[in-house]
Amino acid sequence: MLKARVLTAVPLAALLLTLVWWLPTLWLAALFAVVSLVAAWEWAGLSGLRGRPAKTLYIAVVGAALVGLWVSGAASGEGARAWAIPGVLWWLGILLVLLAWSRTPARRPLPASVRLSAGIVTLALAWLGLVVLHGRGDEGPFWLTACFLLVWGADSGGYFAGRKFGRRRLAPALSPGKTWEGALGGLGLALVLVLGFAWAGSFWLDNLPGIAWLVPVAAIVVAASIIGDLAESLLKRWAGVKDSGHILPGHGGVLDRIDALLAGAPILAAALAGVSA
Repeated sequence: MLKARVLTAVPLAALLLTLVWWLPTLWLAALFAVVSLVAAWEWAGLSGLRGRPAKTLYIAVVGAALVGLWVSGAASGEGARAWAIPGVLWWLGILLVLLAWSRTPARRPLPASVRLSAGIVTLALAWLGLVVLHGRGDEGPFWLTACFLLVWGADSGGYFAGRKFGRRRLAPALSPGKTWEGALGGLGLALVLVLGFAWAGSFWLDNLPGIAWLVPVAAIVVAASIIGDLAESLLKRWAGVKDSGHILPGHGGVLDRIDALLAGAPILAAALAGVSA
C-alpha cells in the first residue's frame, strides 16, 4: 500500500508543482475546476445519489457555481475579502459537527440533501482558495506551493509519526488510525517544510510575512487540513465505504487525495486576505 501511494503521489506532486509555477491562474482555475467536478461526482455518491443522470446533474450544479464565482470576481484577491470570514465560519461549523458525531457516533447521518448542499459549498470554497492563492501576482505560485507543502507535510508526517509513536487516538469514532502523536508529527514536518521554503522565497520575494505571522497561520492551516480529512472520513463512514473512489492507486478517489486541501486552501487564502485588507 505504501509503495503504491508513493508511486502515485510523487509524480502527481511533481506535475502539479510544475503547473503551479508555469501556468497562468486562468488555466489553473480551469484545471482545479475539472478536479472539483470529479470530486463532486464522488461526493454525490457518498451522499446517496445513485445513477449517472443524478450525479451528472449534481456536477453540473457544482460547475455552474464555479463559473458563477469566477464571473462574479469572488476568485480574485479583492473578492476573497468578501468570503474569507464566512469561509472560516463554515469550517468552524463543520468542526462542531465532527465534535458532535465523535461524542455520539451512533446518531443518524445528516440527510442526503444537507450533505449534497454541503458538498457544493465545500468544493466551491476549496476551489476559491486555490485560485485566490495562485492569483496573488508574483507571490501566487509561492503561496500555493506553501499551501501544498503544509498539507502534504501534515499528511506524510502524520502517517509516519503515527505509525511509529501513535498511542492516543485523535478521533476514534471518525478515523481510528489518526493519533495525537501523528498530528504533532505532521505539524512538525509541515512547519519545517514551509519555514524552509519561506526562507528560500525571501531571496526573490520582498513582501513575505514574518515568522511571527507565518508559524501560527501554518499551524492553523495544518489543523484545518486535519478537519478536512476527518470531515471526509465521516462522509465515508455514513456511506459505509472505505474510499471515495478508485481512480488513484494506493489513495482511492480524488476526494481521498484532496480532503485536507478542502479546508487548508480556503483557510490560508482567508488569512492572506486579512493581511491584504
